[in-house]
Amino acid sequence: MVAAPTILLRDDASLRVFDTGQGRPPVVFQHGLGGDAAQVAQNFPDGPSYRRLTVECRAQGGSGAGSKRPFSIEMFADDVLAAADAAGLDRFVAGGISMGAAIALRLAARHPDRVTGLVLVRPAWAFDAASQNMRPYVEVAELIRGRPLDDARDAFAASATAARFRIEAPDNLASLLGFFARANANVFAEVMRAIANDGPGVTRAAAAGLALPTLVIGSGIDLVHPLATARSLADTIPNAAFVEVTPKATDKERHFAEIRAAIGGFLNTNFDKQDQS
Repeated sequence: MVAAPTILLRDDASLRVFDTGQGRPPVVFQHGLGGDAAQVAQNFPDGPSYRRLTVECRAQGGSGAGSKRPFSIEMFADDVLAAADAAGLDRFVAGGISMGAAIALRLAARHPDRVTGLVLVRPAWAFDAASQNMRPYVEVAELIRGRPLDDARDAFAASATAARFRIEAPDNLASLLGFFARANANVFAEVMRAIANDGPGVTRAAAAGLALPTLVIGSGIDLVHPLATARSLADTIPNAAFVEVTPKATDKERHFAEIRAAIGGFLNTNFDKQDQS
């Protein structure tokens, strides 16, 4: 279920906000880099039991890029918090996929009075910025900004990076090749380069100090979202639950179903639906 969006104006960027407007606990759940609300709907157990709010980040989904630069996880997290404020969500569970997980981690660390729980799905960062696993995004961005799109795609498809991904992480490769076909490929290349060189801005010590229910979900056959990164976060955040799901490259439907089940079980176990606001 994807609710009809409303528009939140941030600076001069028009951001699409999806809010199911029902159920408890309220969950703010964000997409990955280049994703949108439809990606979230694949991974989140939508239904009358939970209220879920999602912001399509700048230059992603149906949201505008605006003129403010540089793009950053901090910027996107501030946008998400503004959307929660506008929706009247004083306290909420924060979660997301990949980049969305980084946004959620930042919100939990910077706004502990607002975030009641944390769900990190296939995290791409632990504590360091510009992690090596994000370098392919920089490579794609530089090709898009430096060549005609068809030439750029052909160059990446013939690269050593693509050859490795073709063997070790075909689902990641499909996503990377898809960026060359985006209608806003050039501005999105700015987003890719900036976000790939960024990070959540949360230290290991800060993560170790989090005192809230946490679920971390990881999977294999994924070079962008290493299983070791998910395990590192789960080992660092006190009492975090860790779930390993079927890789998306192996069975997409099972992958999404297992993620939805894990999130639903976590929310049902840790949150009294009568006490959330």
